[in-house]
Amino acid sequence: MNRWIFRRLISVIPLMAMMAVVLLLISGCSEKEKDKPSTVSGTVTVPLSEARLYIYGEGEDIFAPAMVISEPTGPDGAFSLALFPGRYVGVVRKRESGESAGPVRIGDYKSRPVSFEVKAGTPLTLNFSAVVKVANEKAFPSLQAKGNTGVEGTVYDADGNPAVGVRVHVYDHIQMSERPKYVSEKTGPNGRYLVKVRHGGTYYLAARDRFGGPPQLGDLYGRYDEGTVDPSGVVVHKGEITQGIDIIVHKVW
Repeated sequence: MNRWIFRRLISVIPLMAMMAVVLLLISGCSEKEKDKPSTVSGTVTVPLSEARLYIYGEGEDIFAPAMVISEPTGPDGAFSLALFPGRYVGVVRKRESGESAGPVRIGDYKSRPVSFEVKAGTPLTLNFSAVVKVANEKAFPSLQAKGNTGVEGTVYDADGNPAVGVRVHVYDHIQMSERPKYVSEKTGPNGRYLVKVRHGGTYYLAARDRFGGPPQLGDLYGRYDEGTVDPSGVVVHKGEITQGIDIIVHKVW
């Protein structure tokens, strides 16, 4: 090898090694940043206190249980939560009942859905404008179907007494994590319920005293099962009322 070329190579090798180390460090930092959540914060204007921001993944049903729910906003309407990088849809809701889940009724506040993207290591500021709902634009679930196809039974509490004021939610997937397809009226003093469905099929039932969202501490909740870990499917035939589907609810703790 030419002696001059050899000396040039010897002189640049330390520089090349240093550049390689720097590139490795930068690459390592970038990989670590991908795993870190970023802060999403902002203000719900009026400002609106006691409102919550509901986060859904892009393309998810915004009437289903939210992926993340913020703490209620303070007097300044501000909120803040941590989200991993990704694309989301956010909706602000404030229910006069103070509950964090359930249908938004006339008189409650709500915002339009806002799509946004969270990037690694980049805080994001979002502002929402919530207005009072003045009319039922869309029913939350199909509370009751018409016809003569459905399920009926009794909801009991843990002591074996009829459970008053609970609704039976009907799902068509065993995970029961989606928006219920049908919901009964609240049970009365005898704990009886009847919920009608549009089509025959296999359904999965849960009874609870709150409407929507995951069960929370203090809620009454129970699923229909036959002593198994997983919910039991209830077969409903078109034109028939499947009877004797009793459910026991317990207080979540």
